[in-house]
Amino acid sequence: MTLEFYTIGVYGSTESTYFKKLTVSGMDTFIDIRRRRGVRGSKYTYVNSKRLQTKLEQLGIRYQHILELAPTKEIRQLQKEDDKKKNVLKRERGALGNIFILMYKDRILKNFDLKEMMSDLKKQGSKKVVFFCVEELPEACHRSIVTDKIEKDFGYSIKHL
Repeated sequence: MTLEFYTIGVYGSTESTYFKKLTVSGMDTFIDIRRRRGVRGSKYTYVNSKRLQTKLEQLGIRYQHILELAPTKEIRQLQKEDDKKKNVLKRERGALGNIFILMYKDRILKNFDLKEMMSDLKKQGSKKVVFFCVEELPEACHRSIVTDKIEKDFGYSIKHL
Protein backbone atom coordinates (compact mmCIF):
# COMPACT_ATOMS: atom_id res chain seq x y z
CA MET A 1 0.00 0.00 0.00
CA THR A 2 1.40 3.35 -1.02
CA LEU A 3 1.02 6.44 1.11
CA GLU A 4 0.50 9.90 -0.35
CA PHE A 5 1.38 13.02 1.63
CA TYR A 6 -0.09 16.50 1.47
CA THR A 7 -0.07 19.71 3.46
CA ILE A 8 -2.83 22.22 4.08
CA GLY A 9 -3.09 25.58 5.80
CA VAL A 10 -6.21 27.50 6.67
CA TYR A 11 -5.35 31.16 6.14
CA GLY A 12 -6.90 32.44 2.93
CA SER A 13 -9.62 29.77 2.83
CA THR A 14 -13.27 29.61 3.73
CA GLU A 15 -14.93 26.77 5.58
CA SER A 16 -16.45 25.53 2.34
CA THR A 17 -13.26 25.66 0.27
CA TYR A 18 -11.18 24.18 3.08
CA PHE A 19 -13.25 21.03 3.54
CA LYS A 20 -13.83 20.71 -0.20
CA LYS A 21 -10.05 20.48 -0.72
CA LEU A 22 -9.91 17.61 1.77
CA THR A 23 -12.84 15.66 0.35
CA VAL A 24 -12.12 16.18 -3.35
CA SER A 25 -8.53 15.03 -2.74
CA GLY A 26 -9.77 11.94 -0.91
CA MET A 27 -7.93 12.50 2.37
CA ASP A 28 -8.40 9.71 4.90
CA THR A 29 -5.96 10.88 7.59
CA PHE A 30 -5.57 14.41 8.93
CA ILE A 31 -2.55 15.16 11.13
CA ASP A 32 -2.77 18.33 13.19
CA ILE A 33 0.71 19.46 14.26
CA ARG A 34 -0.26 22.64 16.10
CA ARG A 35 0.59 23.22 19.74
CA ARG A 36 -2.46 25.37 20.36
CA ARG A 37 -5.38 23.95 18.43
CA GLY A 38 -7.42 27.11 18.24
CA VAL A 39 -7.43 30.18 16.01
CA ARG A 40 -8.28 33.62 17.35
CA GLY A 41 -11.22 35.50 15.94
CA SER A 42 -14.32 34.26 14.16
CA LYS A 43 -13.00 33.87 10.61
CA TYR A 44 -11.41 30.45 11.08
CA THR A 45 -13.39 28.91 13.94
CA TYR A 46 -14.01 25.81 11.84
CA VAL A 47 -10.42 24.69 12.52
CA ASN A 48 -10.70 25.06 16.28
CA SER A 49 -10.04 21.59 17.67
CA LYS A 50 -13.51 20.35 18.65
CA ARG A 51 -15.31 21.74 15.60
CA LEU A 52 -12.58 20.46 13.31
CA GLN A 53 -12.63 16.96 14.80
CA THR A 54 -16.43 16.79 14.59
CA LYS A 55 -16.44 17.86 10.93
CA LEU A 56 -13.64 15.47 9.98
CA GLU A 57 -15.46 12.60 11.67
CA GLN A 58 -18.60 13.46 9.66
CA LEU A 59 -16.48 13.37 6.49
CA GLY A 60 -14.93 10.02 7.42
CA ILE A 61 -11.43 11.47 7.84
CA ARG A 62 -9.32 10.16 10.73
CA TYR A 63 -7.96 12.93 12.97
CA GLN A 64 -4.64 12.74 14.79
CA HIS A 65 -2.93 15.38 16.89
CA ILE A 66 0.83 14.94 17.06
CA LEU A 67 1.90 17.45 19.69
CA GLU A 68 5.50 16.22 19.49
CA LEU A 69 5.77 17.84 16.03
CA ALA A 70 4.59 21.24 17.25
CA PRO A 71 7.24 23.92 17.76
CA THR A 72 7.87 24.98 21.34
CA LYS A 73 6.93 28.40 22.63
CA GLU A 74 10.63 29.32 22.54
CA ILE A 75 11.01 28.35 18.88
CA ARG A 76 7.80 30.20 17.94
CA GLN A 77 9.14 33.27 19.77
CA LEU A 78 12.29 33.21 17.63
CA GLN A 79 10.09 33.32 14.52
CA LYS A 80 8.03 36.17 15.97
CA GLU A 81 11.22 38.14 16.52
CA ASP A 82 12.37 37.39 12.97
CA ASP A 83 8.98 38.49 11.59
CA LYS A 84 9.19 41.70 13.62
CA LYS A 85 12.68 42.49 12.28
CA LYS A 86 11.39 41.96 8.75
CA ASN A 87 8.21 43.91 9.53
CA VAL A 88 5.96 41.09 8.34
CA LEU A 89 2.76 39.75 9.90
CA LYS A 90 2.48 36.01 10.62
CA ARG A 91 -0.38 35.65 8.16
CA GLU A 92 1.66 37.36 5.46
CA ARG A 93 4.92 35.48 6.02
CA GLY A 94 6.29 33.86 2.86
CA ALA A 95 8.97 31.70 4.48
CA LEU A 96 10.29 30.64 7.86
CA GLY A 97 13.43 32.24 9.25
CA ASN A 98 16.66 30.27 9.27
CA ILE A 99 16.86 30.29 13.09
CA PHE A 100 13.38 28.75 13.32
CA ILE A 101 14.28 26.03 10.80
CA LEU A 102 17.55 25.18 12.55
CA MET A 103 15.98 25.11 16.03
CA TYR A 104 12.96 23.10 14.86
CA LYS A 105 15.16 20.48 13.19
CA ASP A 106 17.46 20.29 16.21
CA ARG A 107 14.92 20.38 19.04
CA ILE A 108 11.85 18.77 17.50
CA LEU A 109 12.41 16.81 14.34
CA LYS A 110 15.59 14.97 15.30
CA ASN A 111 13.82 13.67 18.44
CA PHE A 112 10.71 12.45 16.60
CA ASP A 113 10.55 8.94 15.16
CA LEU A 114 9.18 9.47 11.64
CA LYS A 115 9.79 5.81 10.81
CA GLU A 116 7.46 4.75 13.62
CA MET A 117 4.85 7.29 12.48
CA MET A 118 5.04 5.89 8.95
CA SER A 119 4.62 2.37 10.27
CA ASP A 120 1.60 3.44 12.36
CA LEU A 121 -0.01 5.13 9.34
CA LYS A 122 0.37 1.96 7.29
CA LYS A 123 -1.00 -0.21 10.14
CA GLN A 124 -4.13 1.94 10.41
CA GLY A 125 -4.69 1.71 6.66
CA SER A 126 -3.96 5.32 5.78
CA LYS A 127 -3.54 6.09 2.10
CA LYS A 128 -3.79 9.87 1.81
CA VAL A 129 -2.34 11.83 4.72
CA VAL A 130 -2.48 15.59 5.13
CA PHE A 131 -0.38 17.60 7.61
CA PHE A 132 -2.13 20.69 8.95
CA CYS A 133 -1.11 23.95 10.52
CA VAL A 134 -2.56 27.40 9.96
CA GLU A 135 -0.20 29.25 7.61
CA GLU A 136 -1.39 29.39 4.01
CA LEU A 137 1.98 28.71 2.41
CA PRO A 138 3.80 25.52 3.42
CA GLU A 139 7.16 27.35 3.28
CA ALA A 140 5.89 29.71 5.99
CA CYS A 141 5.07 26.83 8.32
CA HIS A 142 6.83 24.04 10.18
CA ARG A 143 4.75 21.45 8.33
CA SER A 144 7.06 22.00 5.36
CA ILE A 145 10.06 21.00 7.49
CA VAL A 146 8.29 17.77 8.48
CA THR A 147 7.21 16.93 4.95
CA ASP A 148 10.62 17.84 3.49
CA LYS A 149 12.13 15.25 5.86
CA ILE A 150 9.53 12.66 4.81
CA GLU A 151 10.34 13.38 1.18
CA LYS A 152 14.12 13.16 1.77
CA ASP A 153 14.13 10.10 4.05
CA PHE A 154 11.32 8.04 2.52
CA GLY A 155 11.16 9.22 -1.10
CA TYR A 156 7.57 10.48 -1.08
CA SER A 157 6.62 13.55 -3.08
CA ILE A 158 4.56 16.07 -1.17
CA LYS A 159 1.64 18.04 -2.56
CA HIS A 160 0.12 21.19 -1.09
CA LEU A 161 -3.66 21.58 -1.14
